Amino acid sequence: MSTNRLRPRRSCLAVPGSNPRFLEKAQGLPADQVFLDLEDACAPLVKESARTSVVKALNEGDWSGKTRVVRVNDWTTHWTYRDVITVVEGAGENLDCVMLPKVQDAGQISALDLLLTQIEKTMGLPVGRIGIEAQIENARGLVNVDEIAAASPRLETIVFGPADFMASINMKSLVVGEQPPGYPADAYHYILMRILMAARANDLQAIDGPYLQIRNVPGFREVAGRSAALGFDGKWVLHPGQIDAANEVYSPSQEDYDHAEMILDAYAHVTSHEGGAKGSAMLGDEMIDEASRKMALVIAAKGRAAGLRRTTVYEPPTE
Repeated sequence: MSTNRLRPRRSCLAVPGSNPRFLEKAQGLPADQVFLDLEDACAPLVKESARTSVVKALNEGDWSGKTRVVRVNDWTTHWTYRDVITVVEGAGENLDCVMLPKVQDAGQISALDLLLTQIEKTMGLPVGRIGIEAQIENARGLVNVDEIAAASPRLETIVFGPADFMASINMKSLVVGEQPPGYPADAYHYILMRILMAARANDLQAIDGPYLQIRNVPGFREVAGRSAALGFDGKWVLHPGQIDAANEVYSPSQEDYDHAEMILDAYAHVTSHEGGAKGSAMLGDEMIDEASRKMALVIAAKGRAAGLRRTTVYEPPTE
């Protein structure tokens, strides 16, 4: 089934599924995506009741302009199947994706895909419309990330889960997302690049995990800037104060967006009959060609998704 698998996800807001006040407040916040959490944000004693709260919020809330996601519990627990059945049977029409945490191998994605398909057929929902987000949170998941990323056509994103990952490799740090003391380079570079390569090889988005010092917005910006520079599409936010920062960091600047649109216009002109059907041209002091066009397409698409508007107009050179 054809659906939009490349939705804007600059800011992905985590909302406890057991907290009605937070569920209501999240609807009015400018996050691209909201995921209602049945996993870590819910204590074991309230996980089952939280399912009902999540279904109610999805069906009765106003989530206009947001990607609606529910994070279920991972397959090693006894909650997972009932999380999926309750939420999808109860609110499948108002759900965009299911997020599966602590994914360790491709079989776990295939199992979720199969369960979703059975529920969709039973409930008369379009088969394949509900997407999957896979969260990588330990060493085994990272080693298998290429197979995981190719496991289902429902997959939309690969998400880095730093807290559990740090624990799984015995990283010497208690500050989630920050560099471990004494390490002279970026300790997360390999992890992020592995996730990014697996995602891009399968036309998926790559999402960075949370930064737990929720009041430290400059720290959030610094950490987010690293994954944004690599090419990540967005980052989890745990507090409303992080949303604007995420939306800004994972959007191109106005200058870069304008330049990208100018490259596209210039290349379209020079390759046309009117422009001489050439393969390259000069845009100011810059030579542009097909590779330039591909790079500009990425920036322009992100700018359009962020709601940017052009402030420059391309004027073909006169002979």
